[in-house]
Amino acid sequence: MLDVDHGTYPFVTSSNPTAGGTCTGLGIPPTAITSIVGIVKAYCTRVGNGPFPTELQDTTGELLRSKGHEYGATTGRPRRCGWFDAVALRYSVMINGIERIAITKLDVLDGFDEIRVCTGYELNGKRLKSFPTDVQTLMAVTPVYESMQGWREPIPAITEYDDLPTNARRYLELLQKLVGVPIRIVSVGPRRDQTIILRNNM
Repeated sequence: MLDVDHGTYPFVTSSNPTAGGTCTGLGIPPTAITSIVGIVKAYCTRVGNGPFPTELQDTTGELLRSKGHEYGATTGRPRRCGWFDAVALRYSVMINGIERIAITKLDVLDGFDEIRVCTGYELNGKRLKSFPTDVQTLMAVTPVYESMQGWREPIPAITEYDDLPTNARRYLELLQKLVGVPIRIVSVGPRRDQTIILRNNM
């Protein structure tokens, strides 16, 4: 959502952090790109102003920020936090041509009794069929949520997908179904060895 052309202008960066921006920014020809992986947190964050339909301005949002250490690396500015937005990710998949996904910070959701996922947007009581590309509309939408039970077991020591708590696997499977792109990497902690590689379909 920060791309100067395809993001939530004017709340964007000054460049093209999309897959296509790789070609213009680094001088890589389009024919040299053979695969595109999208990296996304298990929940949503945003720095600064701009539309954020799933933002949580309550104790749950504070808990996500605290557990996820969601503060700017340089400025220390707190990031805005919210539930996973499958609508925004589907738009990103379309814009970038994403073929598979890496989910990071799944461990931050450890201990939540309920986890919610935004499955759609409503505007004036009507369900939108596509992602709104203008800021005014996006600021006015109401997120439609699907709720599921969380998990209590800590997951940072888990190294195999099948060993994740049942509800953690259900959460990932729901995200994959909603987005329509396979999840191939799951991060359960900040270290490199806390990364689960999925070689088979979930």
